Amino acid sequence: MQRYIDKFLRYLDIEKNYSAHTLLNYRLDLQDFAKFLGEAAIEQTDYLSLRKYLAVLKERNLKSRSISRKISCLRSFFKFLTREGYLKTNPVLSLSSPKREKHLPSFLTEEEITKLVEAPQGKDDNSLRDRAILETFYSTGMRIGELVGLSLDDVDFIAAVIKAKGKGKKERLLPIGEKALNAIKNYIDQRSKKSNDVFLNKNGKRISDRGVRNIVYKYIRLASLRGGISPHSLRHSFATHLLNRGADLRSVQELLGHVNLSTTQIYTHLTTEKLKSVYDKAHPRA
Repeated sequence: MQRYIDKFLRYLDIEKNYSAHTLLNYRLDLQDFAKFLGEAAIEQTDYLSLRKYLAVLKERNLKSRSISRKISCLRSFFKFLTREGYLKTNPVLSLSSPKREKHLPSFLTEEEITKLVEAPQGKDDNSLRDRAILETFYSTGMRIGELVGLSLDDVDFIAAVIKAKGKGKKERLLPIGEKALNAIKNYIDQRSKKSNDVFLNKNGKRISDRGVRNIVYKYIRLASLRGGISPHSLRHSFATHLLNRGADLRSVQELLGHVNLSTTQIYTHLTTEKLKSVYDKAHPRA
């Protein structure tokens, strides 16, 4: 089993150009499946085996989103094995994924965003860094992994654009606002440790995903914002506010780096206040 996993991951890395984060998730999912199989050979896997594995996943009380991800991984894995001739038939073809719960993304109002990004008030290295992180998050809508991976070479202060390295190692240029650029410049100019990485931890090394998450949660608490807000909420807020102010869906799709427009369409929800405002202005008997 392990040699098949290694071949598959090598294919995803070299041929499909998947990111290191995605490759790690695929490896973990496949190793979990291998643990379930135990001594059984991969060639003996059939539809019944997969149904039993699905039952085991449900017994763990995993969310349908997590189960769907694991099944998607197995679909790609067995498709690869069948195409390469390691297996004669694909046992996943008849397996259906559980229905995923539909959740509207949590987002902040424009007033809440202002309160959050302006929460870091100090002039020390950490405060300036934290302000720059929050401003950049909201200004560009990038993912945490993209923000963590930023180098100084990726920031064009004159053209006001920033290069994000997204999923599948794909790169895209994003416009960045003046406030975010100024926050980055203030941090870079003052910090004591020099590096080509934009955001550093206390040791002068590139900050980690967890480090950024901890920073965002810290200021969510300090700003006394309501519950249910996460670091990803800044990305949700970015998309929602653009659409509320008239941006078209295709442009927002490009900015977010979504491959499919259907992924972006979840952001077409509007705040209750926005809907009421439109209704009051448009309906003759409002």
